[in-house]
Amino acid sequence: MSELVTKSVAQEQPGQKIETRTAAQRVAGFTVVVTAVAVLAVLVATAVYAQDKYSLKSPSGIAFSDFKGYEDWAVVSSARTDEVLKVIVGNPTMITAYKAGAPGNGQPFPEGSMIVKLQWKPKKSAEAPFVVDVPDSFKQAFVMEKDSKRFPKTGGWGYAVFNYDAASDKFTADEKSLADCGHSCHVAVKAKDYIFHPYQKR
Repeated sequence: MSELVTKSVAQEQPGQKIETRTAAQRVAGFTVVVTAVAVLAVLVATAVYAQDKYSLKSPSGIAFSDFKGYEDWAVVSSARTDEVLKVIVGNPTMITAYKAGAPGNGQPFPEGSMIVKLQWKPKKSAEAPFVVDVPDSFKQAFVMEKDSKRFPKTGGWGYAVFNYDAASDKFTADEKSLADCGHSCHVAVKAKDYIFHPYQKR
């Protein structure tokens, strides 16, 4: 009788091992799926955040995404007012035209030229051994793009302003950008294809 019980137990053990192994595999598979979903959610959230400012459009219909990559464009010039420090950058099309002599050579900037004026609130450096203003909080990006078909009434240039709020780390399209110093100010330099800043020697 005891032999029959031993055999019965022995026969059940392999089956139990198989069932246990299958359950472990199920748990492992579930863990992999949960981890993959979590990673995907983080990647999607990151992508949405990264695309946030580039989803903006100005009241005049200029998309911030037109200027994607401006953070790495070449510097054209810089400027300073009582309120802001400015660094002016241009896209490769604009820089190539500058280096060829535009607009001083009498040639306008080509279609697709883009220029961005990056503006910071200034502060006194607390580290330099001399008095110097340095950028503090970023304030706004003033953008211009050359597209004569889209902007025939403003010399071929479109203008927009995108403001930045440091507290929320967010950009917004300036609702007043149509009244901002855009084309109305740049008419003063119509002979220079509406561009104030020359490409500075370096």
